[in-house]
Amino acid sequence: MKVGIAGAGFMGATHAAGWAETEAAIAGFVAETAKEAGRLADQYHAHVYPNYEAMLADVDVVDICTPTHLHYEMTLQAAAAGKHVVCEKPLARTVEQGRAMITACREAGVKLLVAHVVRFFPEYALAKSAVENGQIGRPAVIRLARGSFRPKKSVGNWFLDFEKSGGMMLDLMIHDFDYARWVAGEVESVFAKSIGHAKGDAASVDYGMAILKHKNGALSHIAGAWAYPPPTFRTRLEIAGDAGLIEFDSAATAPIEILLRKPEAEAPDVGLPSSPLSESPFTTQIKEFYNALAHDRSARVSAEDGLAAVQIALAAIESAKTGKAVTLRSEETRFLEAQS
Repeated sequence: MKVGIAGAGFMGATHAAGWAETEAAIAGFVAETAKEAGRLADQYHAHVYPNYEAMLADVDVVDICTPTHLHYEMTLQAAAAGKHVVCEKPLARTVEQGRAMITACREAGVKLLVAHVVRFFPEYALAKSAVENGQIGRPAVIRLARGSFRPKKSVGNWFLDFEKSGGMMLDLMIHDFDYARWVAGEVESVFAKSIGHAKGDAASVDYGMAILKHKNGALSHIAGAWAYPPPTFRTRLEIAGDAGLIEFDSAATAPIEILLRKPEAEAPDVGLPSSPLSESPFTTQIKEFYNALAHDRSARVSAEDGLAAVQIALAAIESAKTGKAVTLRSEETRFLEAQS
C-alpha cells in the first residue's frame, strides 16, 4: 500500500509518523511549496510531488492534511482517481460538501476515513467503553471542555479566516461534538452562545458553549476556547449516568476516574485508570485506518460520523449567531441513516 500525504504542516508530519509505524509505504508529499514538502520527504526517504495530480497517479491512498476548505475538492479528485481517502477533521467546510464527498467515494468504491482523533485517546476510549458496558447505567448528562490558545495572527493563517476554517467552533469544538454523539447518540437540537474579541466576527470567537439535546433525552454541555495563554491546552470530560459518574481532567494527576453507585454497605469503586499512553493517539488512529484499508474492515469513526459532526458544529455556529436553538435538519438525518 502506497500512501501520499497532502500537507506538510503539523498534521502532515503527525500522520506521517503514524504511517511509518504501519506496513504501508509513504510514497511522498505534496504541499504549498516544494521546500515544505521536502523537509518531510527527506525524513521519510520519499518523493516531493510537483502537484496533487501527480501524487494521485502514484499512490493507493491519499491522506489529506490540508486546510479545511481544501478537503472537498481534493477528496472529489481522489475519488475520481479511484484512491482511498483519509481526511483530517473537519470533514468539510459545509454539510453539502460533506455529503458530496461521501457520495463520490461511495460511488467510486473507495473508503473515506475521517481523522477524529479524540476517539483514539485512551482516556476517552476507556470512558466510551465503560458507558457501552453499562458501568454507569444510562448516560444522562455529558460535560466536555477543550481549551487552547488562539492561533497566531500572521499573514495567510487560514485558521483565522472564518470562510476557510469555520473558526473555533468548527475547528476545535468539533472534537467534542463528535465524541458526545459517539457516547450518547444522535443529536436532535443545538443551542449555543459565544464570546469574541470582535463583535459580530465569527472568526474572532474566543469562547463557546453549546448544549446538545440527544434524541434519547441525554444532554451534552460542551465548552471550547481559544482563550488561554500559549502553550496551554486542556481537556475535560464528565459523563453522568443513572448508576455512576466518569470524570477526566487533563490537568489532574489521575488519568480517569469512574465512580459507581453501590448499595450503602459497599464501598464505591474509585480510580479506574486507563492503560499507560504507550503511543500517540494519532498513531493508534493511523494504524486502525491502515487495517481498515488493508483488510477491508470498518474503523471506529466513519465518513458519516464526520459529516454528522460538521452538521452539529455548523448548527452551533448558527445558534450562537441567531440566539435561537437549531433543530438539525431531517433531510440530513435521513441521508446519514441511508449511508449507514
